[in-house]
Amino acid sequence: MREAEEGSAAVAARFTGGSVVGVRRLSGTLAEVALDGGGVVMVKRGDGGPGATRAEAAGLRWLGAAGTVRVPAVHGHDEEWLVTDRVPAGRPSPEAAERLGRGLAALHATGASAFGAPPPGGPREAYIGLAPMRNAEGADWPRWYAEHRVLPYVRGAVDAGTLSVAEAAVFERVCARLPDLAGPPEPPARLHGDLWNGNVLWGADGQAWLIDPAAHGGHRETDLAMLHLFGLPHLDRLLAAYQRTAPLSEGWPARIPLHQLFPLLVHAVLFGRGYAEQALAAARSAPTG
Repeated sequence: MREAEEGSAAVAARFTGGSVVGVRRLSGTLAEVALDGGGVVMVKRGDGGPGATRAEAAGLRWLGAAGTVRVPAVHGHDEEWLVTDRVPAGRPSPEAAERLGRGLAALHATGASAFGAPPPGGPREAYIGLAPMRNAEGADWPRWYAEHRVLPYVRGAVDAGTLSVAEAAVFERVCARLPDLAGPPEPPARLHGDLWNGNVLWGADGQAWLIDPAAHGGHRETDLAMLHLFGLPHLDRLLAAYQRTAPLSEGWPARIPLHQLFPLLVHAVLFGRGYAEQALAAARSAPTG
């Protein structure tokens, strides 16, 4: 085996207690490891900074503890590696999307202790993808969202030359108006936190499974706005099931761009100007009245 395969095999054996019979590399950081007896696990090497694998493991356990959505079981982790069950691949279906909609509504309703609260055992300094994400707690969503989910990434984009100072002022003006734009107050929801199409797996069991969370306490509309941003098969069926289970506050479609500022700015920091322009368009679409 190559060195990377040997590392994945050793990690899988250490955290599962099983014997490895095969390793298939899926990427530079991800491998599928077959175990004696027929089990298969995913071995992921953390590509973020310190605390990234701990944050992901804590997030998966926190989401799974709610008993509302499917997440792969965590076998173990350290500061470099994470081992979880593999989800056998299936196909998207309207029925699975509806089940996920009901499950997300129930997940969000299980709540969090505060906006920005990390999962139990999760680090304060966490990650969303490769970008740092600070889980600083707050009681007021508009202020917390501005201070910890919008403006840090605006500053990062300005420092990188992706946004100009004048463009940063567009986001600052929207943040100043968030108390008037945010809609009725809601309690902190238990969020997946990075809920785009690539983090929803359609399983062979007919269920939708969630992976790679950036879990924290937040506003439930943020998870749904991210699904709108990057698309999802049968999203209309998911949303209809969500609404039947836990109706969203009046006017929520108009607030989608506000909740998309967070993921768009994260992508601007990581991937450049194209996402910065999308974030600017979202900010400029905020109501002026």
